Formats: sequence, structure tokens, C-alpha cells
Amino acid sequence: MANAPVTTKKDWSTDQEVRWCPGCGDYSILTAIQMMMPDLDVRREDTVFVSGIGCAARFPYYMNTYGMHSIHGRSPAFATGLKMARPDLDVWVVGGDGDMLSIGGNHLIHALRRNVNVNILLFNNMIYGLTKGQYSPTSQVGKVTKSSPQGSIDQPFNAVSLALGAEASFVARTHDMDRKHMQEMFTRAHAHNGASLVEVFQNCNVFNDGQFDTINKRDVRDAMLINLEDGAPVRFGVEKERGVMIDKFGDAVIVDVADVGEDALVVHDEKRPDPGVAFALSRLAMDPYSPTPVGVFRSVDRVEYSAEATSQLAASQESKGQGDLAGLLRSNPTWEVE
Repeated sequence: MANAPVTTKKDWSTDQEVRWCPGCGDYSILTAIQMMMPDLDVRREDTVFVSGIGCAARFPYYMNTYGMHSIHGRSPAFATGLKMARPDLDVWVVGGDGDMLSIGGNHLIHALRRNVNVNILLFNNMIYGLTKGQYSPTSQVGKVTKSSPQGSIDQPFNAVSLALGAEASFVARTHDMDRKHMQEMFTRAHAHNGASLVEVFQNCNVFNDGQFDTINKRDVRDAMLINLEDGAPVRFGVEKERGVMIDKFGDAVIVDVADVGEDALVVHDEKRPDPGVAFALSRLAMDPYSPTPVGVFRSVDRVEYSAEATSQLAASQESKGQGDLAGLLRSNPTWEVE
């Protein structure tokens, strides 16, 4: 896919009318992707977007690439099959928190643990938008919705924690109010050889408007967003006056740098083989009202599933008397159906 022709955003955009609610965060994510694709040196005919069901799942209609609008929660499974059959393709998976983390939860974690080379974008608006405002797997405890009139009692998923627990080799978080940061995270995910998951905090202005205003509005970002930088002490704040350290129990805690000194802060290492520290960082924000880490949590090298499986098949076919897939498919018992 090297030496791709020069393209523009227009080349990656279809003639379909983009139909989300006015003001939806999905618009900014779509624009970020369409503007980023020309910089990746990839071809449209080698690119596939796979989605499940939900507002985010309309994405393939608006990308001038191959695409598949699959069934609820199964997009990681479809993408896995596609990547196994065509490892040469660039495969992106797009879905929401309901699609990916509810009925699709099992498919997501297995795609991550297998390390299939697909780029998974999880749009998290903490609500079911397409079905008109029921609470989702990421809705906060106490969230009042049409399906939880007295407040949700479900403990929500932390998508980044879940991905790290599944041993995902690349995990990042961004938000729909910062196009440059989104494009940086998406570009990093694409460059990674293996399963990548990028959680995108995305506003649903109809059923959950302003859910992330306390952390991603421009006037509060410095104080509330913890930008993870590989090799740098984890600091944040208007004057970088706050930081994160790992306590004696292995938990990440927020401290004032003046009280502990910079040497006490954890130095972020996205290539650390063990995901424990990254997991601790992901637990800092269990709600959208606390200082929240964004950026790349983990980026490590692991055997990529589709390449390894293809290699095994090739080695098997070279061995005498082994690997006759056509013969296996036509072996007994077989039936002729009229």
C-alpha cells in the first residue's frame, strides 16, 4: 500500500448526505478521519470500514472506501474474518459504547487479545443514542434515562481499563473537541502492527448533552485533561502544578508537584511490557468529572494474529501430506444437496 496516489479529503468522502443529529460529535470525528486519510499513504481500494449497529455505525456510508454495515456488536468478528482472508487490507472498525461493550463485548475483547491487526474506534457518549436515550454500559451509576427512571444501578465499564485487561497491544483515548489530538491518536493506531483501540469521548447533544464538558471544554482542559507523553513525568494543570504518582499499593494518585517533587512522579512508559501501570492510570477517572488521562496508554509489540496464522498455514502446506485444505473440505462425510 506504499506510494499511494495523492488524495484530498474530498476523495475520501462519499456523495451520501451525512445524517446525524445537528451538533453530534460524530461529525467532528468523521471530518478528522477524512482529513487524516490522505496523509497515511494508503489507497481507498485497500481500505475497509466495518461497523455494527448504532449512530456511529453509519460511518462506512460516508467514507469513499470499501465498507460493511454489519450486525449489532459483531463488527470485530467480521473485521477479524476479513483480515484473516485479506491481510493486505487496511481494516477499521467503528462502533459506539452500546454496540461494542454490550452485545459486542465478547467479540471486542477477543479481537484485542488475539492482536488482530485492525484499528478499532470506540465512540463513547455514555448513552444509547440510536434507540433514543437508554442507559448504556458506560453510563454512570445514578444516570436517569428512559430505561432507568430511578437512576442506573449498573457499574459502568471503563473502556480503556477493559482493553488493557484484555492485553490489547495499543490503547489510547481522545475526544471529539480536539481534531488535532484525534488525528494524532488515529494515526498512531494505524501505524501500530496489531489490534489498536482508541476510545473517543463523543458528545450526544440530544440524549446526553454536555456529558464531557467538565473535562474537555477549552477553558478547563489544562486543569482536567492529563496528557500522557511517553518518557515524560505525568504532569498536568494550567502551570503543570499537579502530577500523578504510584503509591505503595500500586494505585495511581494525583498529587501537588510542590508537595512531592517531580522525581516522585510516575514517568509514562507506553512500551512497558506489563500493562499494570497503564491500568492504574486508566483508573484515575472513573467518571467524567475527575482529571482524565488522554493519549496513548500502551503501545507494545506482540505477534500479530493474521500474519502468524497465515505463516502457519503456509508452513503446513509445504509439509508433505499436510495442509490440503481443498482435500479436507471435500473429504468424507460430504453430502450433495439438490
